[in-house]
Amino acid sequence: MNLYVPPTIPPPRRPLGMLASVRAARRNVLGIIPDIAYAQPIVTGATGPARWHMVQGPEGLRRIFLDNVESYPKSEIMIRMLRSAVGASLFTSEGAQWRWQRRAIAPVFTARNVAALAPLMTATAERASGRLAACAGPAEMVREMLSATFDVICEVALSGREHFDAGLYGAAITRYFQTVGRASLLDFLDLPPWVPRPGELLGRGAVRTMHRMVAAAIRARRAAGPSATADLLDYMIRAKDPESGRTMTPQDLLHNMQFFIVAGHETTALALSWALHLLANDQAAQERARAEARAALGARAAGASDLEAMPFGRAVLEEAMRLYPPVGMLARNALREDRLYDREVRPNDTVFVNIYALHRHRRLWQRPDAFDPTRFAPEATPPDRYAYLPFGAGPRVCVGANFAMMQAQIIFSTLLARFRFTPAGPPPTPVMHMTIRPEPGVTLEATPLAAGGENRAAKSENGLVEPIGIEPTTS
Repeated sequence: MNLYVPPTIPPPRRPLGMLASVRAARRNVLGIIPDIAYAQPIVTGATGPARWHMVQGPEGLRRIFLDNVESYPKSEIMIRMLRSAVGASLFTSEGAQWRWQRRAIAPVFTARNVAALAPLMTATAERASGRLAACAGPAEMVREMLSATFDVICEVALSGREHFDAGLYGAAITRYFQTVGRASLLDFLDLPPWVPRPGELLGRGAVRTMHRMVAAAIRARRAAGPSATADLLDYMIRAKDPESGRTMTPQDLLHNMQFFIVAGHETTALALSWALHLLANDQAAQERARAEARAALGARAAGASDLEAMPFGRAVLEEAMRLYPPVGMLARNALREDRLYDREVRPNDTVFVNIYALHRHRRLWQRPDAFDPTRFAPEATPPDRYAYLPFGAGPRVCVGANFAMMQAQIIFSTLLARFRFTPAGPPPTPVMHMTIRPEPGVTLEATPLAAGGENRAAKSENGLVEPIGIEPTTS
């Protein structure tokens, strides 16, 4: 079978010293992964005074994520890159601070509540379809998908986006990733986090822009009272720790809403963009996914009840996240002595959770660099639980994973049923700072398949959507 091999990053030809590592990491974190990491479960080395381990074997990752999770908190470097934007939010906090925030937010994402949000996602898919149909030429899919997922996340988090300029907010996220979210030489020299990094100074304007919009939405809600349909902000305002009675401070609210809005739309939009790029370059797979979508949907937009009838479309999304996981590498600090495979892990060692290499590991996947959605077909043998980690694993698995997949499937299948996608720009390069983005973008020609599809989508732009609330639950 002639499988499409999409763009990847060749590993460095020789070991990188400290300065070369800093330069490579600032350009693209994926460029520091050595070739041996795609064949071995662990690689150990030192950069300057810092000793590190890159782990990309399922057994080692199970120990880090589950069996000995308390010994591997997020590294100070990673927290430093996120702290100015999201503070001590659900993503960056540890211990008791993390546990009570997780208890407060998790009820929003029960299966019942996620299913109740599906009509919002369907309406978003209609609007995304309308925008594509109105394009006079090729469309840049990252921008289009960010707009679509931003719609959904604002409805779920804030019951609307009246306080947000999507273009300005999106530009601020990109600026943040390009400044604060890049590795600094001071990180490799192991200087304490209170020493300012140049990127933090350059990214302050982006942080202020994002925080200003989120804070305005929170102030308006506090003044107006609960929304007509309970949303994430209502849950956070009411959240109370049953053990201590603690509620979220204004800063807690700001940071958690900021984290949820950024993480909740950026990663899904990237998965959609990569999936569309892959299908545009594999027309046979695209036709199979389209035939499945049109059989289930005709030309209407997808809803939650349609998704079981479209397993190949889901497989395409899962394969896209294998090749381009939204977050390709995480960092942990070792708190105490441990052993991973045959390596001694010492306190203060940095442990890199190398998801990008895990998903392309030569001992775990056949033709690991090739696009092959059949790996995730219902009849295929599923991969080891710790060999495929687009949403993490263990007690800190992504709380919104089901929400993200439903949103992606509804938008993806709706677009496939209505358009044929073909390449219209250069192949994108995967570049990671905080997330793995396609640069300079995914430019595709989206050709409408049925007369009237544009009109249906345009009409839905002005249509009314019945409000959907999040049901309270104690689960």
